[in-house]
Amino acid sequence: MSPLILEPREVEAIWGGHALAERYGKPGDRSRKIGESWECWDDNRVAGGDFGGRTIAELRAELQTALVGALDPARRFPILTKFIDAHGALSVQVHPDDAYARRVEGEPNGKTECWYVLEAEPDAKIVLGWNRNTTRGEYFERARDGSLGELLRRVPVRAGDVFYLPAGTLHAIGAGIVLFETQQASDLTYRIFDYNRVGPDGKPRPLHVEKAADVLDYRKSEAGPVRPLEYVLDGLRRTTLVADPRFVLERVALTRQPHGLDLEGMPLVVTALDKALELEARGARAELRPYQTALVPAACDVVMVRALDDGARMLTAAPPRERDALPARYARAAVPVDQSTTFLVQF
Repeated sequence: MSPLILEPREVEAIWGGHALAERYGKPGDRSRKIGESWECWDDNRVAGGDFGGRTIAELRAELQTALVGALDPARRFPILTKFIDAHGALSVQVHPDDAYARRVEGEPNGKTECWYVLEAEPDAKIVLGWNRNTTRGEYFERARDGSLGELLRRVPVRAGDVFYLPAGTLHAIGAGIVLFETQQASDLTYRIFDYNRVGPDGKPRPLHVEKAADVLDYRKSEAGPVRPLEYVLDGLRRTTLVADPRFVLERVALTRQPHGLDLEGMPLVVTALDKALELEARGARAELRPYQTALVPAACDVVMVRALDDGARMLTAAPPRERDALPARYARAAVPVDQSTTFLVQF
């Protein structure tokens, strides 16, 4: 068992740009509009080593709990991480929750997600919910007459902002934003409005106005950037960015000295930010270049992490082992209960 560096999967999109190939080291064709780089997904392949060429799905079947810990190895890896380059605005959309996905789509889960903003032009904005309470009936009426934009709530963004988008949240990434997305492993998206754009086939991309109506939260939104929680544990300065019941996203600051990060019995997705770093587990080392991703199997128990360049940081994503795993971690780090409670109530 050792950290598994993953091969990214590039996705072309009409709203994509060239940042992922030019500034984030992704292998896509720089002449194409690359909108997304899927970093950790069930179909991602291991880049090299003993398991080189095999997908996470194949390794789930082969390694079982050694890879996924307390997770069910027969089920799709539950977390999808990706980089998104929104050179143009994405469609206005919504995602279903778990119950609707199972009942209507025959999928095991819906899609709750979060965004960690890496770059944002000075006037960049996202759509995040409604600017006032509305109803299913008004939604249909405005979707028909083209006035839905009057109800969209637009929120300015800047690099470093984190946004949490539970299923049912109306949303859209605006133009001029590059971000890192962590989400439930699902590609279920219901488009409501797509700026009258056409796809590669010259036809408008399909909309899903009826299904969207079933899952939308019609209440006025007050949501803004998440207020993260910073703490120190085992010599590592960690910041919890999002603590959804199905995935926890953290940013970890590294030093030139190695420190151990306890996996707590679960697999860990690690993505380097803008500086190189090293992972070591069970005597095996893996170097992550900037914006490269690795999956650390649960059987590694502890992964040693250190900066190869001063100021290196990484993002980690993992499903919590149990409901109280995060509060227990905060207790070990001596985080005051009122601080951890105030943070967790956001989710």
